Parts: sequence; structure tokens; C-alpha cells
Amino acid sequence: MDFRDRHVAVTGGTGALGGAVVAALLEAGAFCHVPCRDEAEAKRSPLRDQKHVTLTVTGSLAEEAAVSRLYGAIPQLWASIHLAGGFAAGPLRDANVETLHQQIHTNFLSCLLCCRAAVQAFGGNGGRIVNVAARPALEWRSGAGMVAYAASKAAVAALTAALAEEVVKDGILVNAVAPSTMDTPSNRSAMPKADFSLWPKVEEVAATILFLASPDNRVTRGGIVPVYGRS
Repeated sequence: MDFRDRHVAVTGGTGALGGAVVAALLEAGAFCHVPCRDEAEAKRSPLRDQKHVTLTVTGSLAEEAAVSRLYGAIPQLWASIHLAGGFAAGPLRDANVETLHQQIHTNFLSCLLCCRAAVQAFGGNGGRIVNVAARPALEWRSGAGMVAYAASKAAVAALTAALAEEVVKDGILVNAVAPSTMDTPSNRSAMPKADFSLWPKVEEVAATILFLASPDNRVTRGGIVPVYGRS
């Protein structure tokens, strides 16, 4: 896949999956634009020394001003990949309103605002949007014990399908991936007795994201693509 001279926004680009996506994009020749919540995150990011990576301190992507700072600095956007999000587990009866708001804002509102900014930034030239839902967004009963997370990710899936239909006439293809538990250091630490070999690797999920964001994808839109590995 050839991303030479193409500008791509990657929210959550400093995380485990984001790092794999950015690495693959750089190898394919892209210029990557990655938001950081604060200066401390930007300074500790290994991406800061990458020639074709621009780190932008934005604050929370659930705020319009933060999203404007990110997209306002990108010349001729080609693709926008939205990986930023958060996870909260526990019975709904024990959840406080702050946690519920956090899940909605971090997972859904940030994605919605970045989708809107990307559509505006494409300027009628077409482009690609890739969101990240989750397995519970497709298999609702698997969201027991993480209801707010499942609902916020299901909202991302609905957003993806609806927006894909809305903007296809403008040459914009919108899709999402829905990972199961991915093989990351934090997930291994949280579930030390799990069979890690069954989990999808971040590089494997990144490969699916890259195709959906690439010029090679000419027909796929509105897809919520399961990336479950063997789990």
C-alpha cells in the first residue's frame, strides 16, 4: 500500500495499537499527525524524533477546540484514523455518572468530533476515515460487566455506518474495525492467565486499518470489520 506524500491523522497514535499503525504508515511513506493530550505525553513519545511525524498538543479530543487544533495544522488530509478511547469495567449498578460520561466522551464524542473535522478537512477531495469499535459493539451480550464501554463503542459502530452512507457521494469511505482483546503489555498484565496466542496482535489489526485507510480501498464502506484473531 502506497501512502507516499499523503497526510494521515492518527488519534491515539501514542498507544500500543497507535504505535503499530503509525509505524506501518511511515513505512508506507505517509506523513503522520498525532495528537497528544499534554506536553508531557509529547516529550515521552518515541515518535517525537520521527521525521515524518508531527505531534500536536491538543488537550482532550472530546472538546471542539482540541480537535480544531489538530486538524487545522494538517495540509491536505488524506485519511483520519481514530484510535483514541478508554476502557472501564464493572457492574453498571456500581458505576458513577462521571465514569459514564467519561466513556461516552472518550470513546464516542471524540470520534464524532474527529469524523466531522476530517470530513470538513477533506474539502471535497475525497478521503478515508477508519474508526475503532470493539467486539461488544457487535456482540452486545459480551458487554456484560462493561456496559458503558459496550454502549459507547456500539455508538461508534452506528456512527460509522450512518456517516459512510452520508459522505460516499463526496468520495469519502468510512469504515471501522472491531477488535477483541488485543495482545498488548497492559492486557497481558491484566489477564495473566489468558492464552495470549489467541489474541490478535496489534500489527495484525494495524494491517487491516491500513488497508481501509489506503488508496487501494476503493469500494469498502460502512463496514465494521471484526478483527478477533482466534479468540
